[in-house]
Amino acid sequence: MAVSARRGTPLTPEEIYNMALRLVDEVGVEGLSMRKLAAELDVNPMSLYHHVESKTALISQICASQGLRMELPGEDLPWRERVRLLAHAYRSLSRDHPNMWRYVHSHPEIIASRTGGLWDVLFSILVTVGVPESELRRTADVLYGFVTGLVFAESAGHIGQGQDPREADRTFETAIDLIIRGLGG
Repeated sequence: MAVSARRGTPLTPEEIYNMALRLVDEVGVEGLSMRKLAAELDVNPMSLYHHVESKTALISQICASQGLRMELPGEDLPWRERVRLLAHAYRSLSRDHPNMWRYVHSHPEIIASRTGGLWDVLFSILVTVGVPESELRRTADVLYGFVTGLVFAESAGHIGQGQDPREADRTFETAIDLIIRGLGG
């Protein structure tokens, strides 16, 4: 790993992803540029390309790394609790990084694979409750769409706005209860 003459320490992929996410949080994905990122890291912009192919690849990697950081429920918990914890982890991610979250949902190619992290947990829950293998993808998509729509509505102020701030939390809990009942619980 090359050492930057300006910074004096090697640049790491994790450092790049963390700084890029911080910039996205501040200025949005559209406001992120490789030049701005390099300036924040105190490196020559070309040194970033030793670690990441392009801005698009960088955004994909940030999304992947955030998915890995979600606090996902373990398989040792009852499925109802896993559903609840998974929904809350997803909602927390949307609240912690709203610019990235909105970008991902307007660029479906980023989450097209539906593998790893959140998806593995969701598919495992669906298998546990007896969803047939032929229906796993469709059922996961419906649940994902339901929770995503609710989170979008909340972030746009359609839920809880002008009410008790806890109303959005109660609405979210109602949605999770509906999901659990719908899955057979």
